[in-house]
Amino acid sequence: MRLSRYFLPVLKENPAEAQIVSHRYMLRAGMIRQQAAGIYSWLPLGLRVLRRIEQIVHEEQQRAGHIPLLMPTLQPADLWRESGRYDAYGPEMLRLRDRQDRELLYGPTNEEMITDIFRAHVGSYKHLPLTLYHIQWKFRDEMRPRFGVMRGREFLMKDGYNFDVDRDSALHAYNRHMVSYLRTYERMGLTAIPMRAASGPIGGDNTHEFLVLAQTGESEVFFDDRVTALKLGSRAIDYDDRAQVARICEEFTTLYARTDETHDQALFDAEVPAAHRKVARGIEVGQIFYFGTKYSEAMGATVQTADGRSVPVEMGSHGIGVSRLLGAIIEASHDDRGIIWPEGVTPFPVGIVNLKQGDGATDSVCEGLYRALSARGFEPLYDDTEERAGAKFATMDLIGLPWRITVGPKGAARGMVELTSRRSGESEEMTPEAAVTRIAQIYDGV
Repeated sequence: MRLSRYFLPVLKENPAEAQIVSHRYMLRAGMIRQQAAGIYSWLPLGLRVLRRIEQIVHEEQQRAGHIPLLMPTLQPADLWRESGRYDAYGPEMLRLRDRQDRELLYGPTNEEMITDIFRAHVGSYKHLPLTLYHIQWKFRDEMRPRFGVMRGREFLMKDGYNFDVDRDSALHAYNRHMVSYLRTYERMGLTAIPMRAASGPIGGDNTHEFLVLAQTGESEVFFDDRVTALKLGSRAIDYDDRAQVARICEEFTTLYARTDETHDQALFDAEVPAAHRKVARGIEVGQIFYFGTKYSEAMGATVQTADGRSVPVEMGSHGIGVSRLLGAIIEASHDDRGIIWPEGVTPFPVGIVNLKQGDGATDSVCEGLYRALSARGFEPLYDDTEERAGAKFATMDLIGLPWRITVGPKGAARGMVELTSRRSGESEEMTPEAAVTRIAQIYDGV
């Protein structure tokens, strides 16, 4: 993408309404624009990151055997009356009527609708286990929307729902989701700690939140700091192997890690050596629930077992805040110059900066880099504008591309360019061909 043809409305000054780093940088980098309180338009750069996060979520869900579908944003109120949640949910639910005076709601979550779909099409244990999910816009009418996409009213969420014939199978689905979420966050460059949490309006006894540590987090968290060193890495996982999946979950949840809602100070002191006790703030980026037959009993979603009995299907739900993840990643990965995107979610893998636009030699090297990177499947962002060098570097630092290739007249005359890491700030001079090869090596397997 050539910057001269791109829509990137960067701001030089910090917006007065932005209170936290992620909100400030998303506005300044031209990623979002507020249209109403807690409601944003996603501008091209922000949309590219949103789609990359969405793609990772899709890939890891399907790797775990989960099946995508798409449910509507508007839901009939009658479904929520069946479950008993319509009046209980509270003012966060946006209620409305259509021209036929039918009551609708803008969905904050989809337990009722997915249960309705299930009961209409599945009646036997032979079709289980089954996990369906979608990535769809949600609306919760927050009393005080703030912090940009971190606490908006409209947000993009992955919500998935498992259906199983018995409790053991449903708990395996719970564990399967935990492991798939751990892989998802690692691919985004995040350390997201699963913490014992409260279930809230979703319901159920078993629930974990995934929290990213950040000073601006909305939750106070208490944890054994050894949990932050745990990684899945490249280990092979068979999601159908109940024992393996359970062992991984035990590995990641044995060390103490709880939100303030479930924190037990006496247990914390007893289980965690003083040197490893940590209290911090955390940003919630996902939550998983096992709630058994809470919805299936209320809505008549039953299956026939192998011995001919009819039983309520066992269920759980599992959410990832897709749009919220952008803010969480920025909160966890930035400096005083701007965003530092991890390679897995960056909007462009590399930026090309032409220090003397219009100079034959620099233009030729930049065009060669642009073609060579594109031919290898890497779409670079090429700053081919007439801006001065300082402004070009400031823009690249602000938008946070992990790698930058700088081409100047002196280097071009010697057949050399400069490859710079946004994270470390270290630069290395090399040939254009070597720079292309290095970028390919960096992104191999990302």
